[in-house]
Amino acid sequence: MPKDFDLFFTSVSAATVSSMSTVEMEVFTNIQLVFLTILMLFGGEVFTSMLGLHLMRFKLHKNRIKDKKIDFVTKDSEKNSIDHIDQLDMVTHSEDEKPDTNLETDIKSMENEALKFKSITILAQVVSCFLLVVHVAGSSMILMYVSLISNAKQVLKKKQLNLKTFAIFTTVSTFANCGFVPTNENMMIFKKNSGLLLILIPQLLIGNTLYPVCLRLLIWFLEKFTKRAEFRYMLKNSRELGYGHLLPGSHSAFLAFTVFGFIAVQFILFCSLEWNSESTSGVSFYQKIVGSLFQVVNSRHAGEFVFDLLALSPAILVLFVLMMYLPPYTSFLPIHEKISTSENEANSKTKRKNIMENISFSQLSYLVIFIILICITERDKMKRDPLNFSVLNIVLEVTR
Repeated sequence: MPKDFDLFFTSVSAATVSSMSTVEMEVFTNIQLVFLTILMLFGGEVFTSMLGLHLMRFKLHKNRIKDKKIDFVTKDSEKNSIDHIDQLDMVTHSEDEKPDTNLETDIKSMENEALKFKSITILAQVVSCFLLVVHVAGSSMILMYVSLISNAKQVLKKKQLNLKTFAIFTTVSTFANCGFVPTNENMMIFKKNSGLLLILIPQLLIGNTLYPVCLRLLIWFLEKFTKRAEFRYMLKNSRELGYGHLLPGSHSAFLAFTVFGFIAVQFILFCSLEWNSESTSGVSFYQKIVGSLFQVVNSRHAGEFVFDLLALSPAILVLFVLMMYLPPYTSFLPIHEKISTSENEANSKTKRKNIMENISFSQLSYLVIFIILICITERDKMKRDPLNFSVLNIVLEVTR
């Protein structure tokens, strides 16, 4: 049985979706796997962003009062104009248009605030439904696969893993890009089950790098189907909503091209260097294709592996390190977006850096610092066991 500190470390790793564990996964009981599943679900980026949307909706709850006042203002506008006919006749025509213009401006601003509040409310509901549907559909497909495919079912029975727990655990971990799998061998034991890998690949993408693209496509479809103004507002004013995962149309398109471009480059290099290597031996041509695709898709941030990483060539490991270091929404294509007045004000404020911002390091600096510290503390093991405690392996683990 694992020690208490090992359980605590694994729990923190699951909550932060970092996929690091000091014990083998098969030592955990079924109820422990359920708790790890809950921690991974709560720590996932999509789930936390959904909570952020609901908190934002609660903060904008006061705007509902303004929404209720819109009808009152519009209904009384004619009455107010009639009551002030005598006063309006006593002033010039230019002065007469000024209060009407101000009134129209106030009404439009209040309508925009009301539409923004409704859009955020609906967006929170859309993300919640998206999260629920993906997990239910993914768990159902995995459960159906392991129930129908005899060799996959036999593996789980041999390891005394509950089929439903395995399906839900794997779906949550894959969508959150955590990298935990209830088996000690991760997905290596399923490298001949290409159907299972094909079920997991879309979950890996839509839960991380392609989530903004899928979210925008979903909102576009809902707008075409329902014709609601809220969805139209989301598509045209994605930045004003304050939800960082809802990107503008051009940015989403560039992101999709970049993600698939990275996958294509990795897939070509991986197949070129590892096709006849020891790590990919023992599988058929089709299984190699699917396994290689699964491996390169996981290289960005997920952490699941179907081939032994220690047996891969150093060039592929360095490529994986680079892919892991890149942020999930990296796009190298040019983006030209109009910056609003509010964004200009925000940019001007960010220029006023305080002392802490001036002395802060970059992400790369922190990675280098921790790699050096680990190399110093583990220098004896690096001498005794250079295979498992090499500099490249340390770089790989810290970056992951």
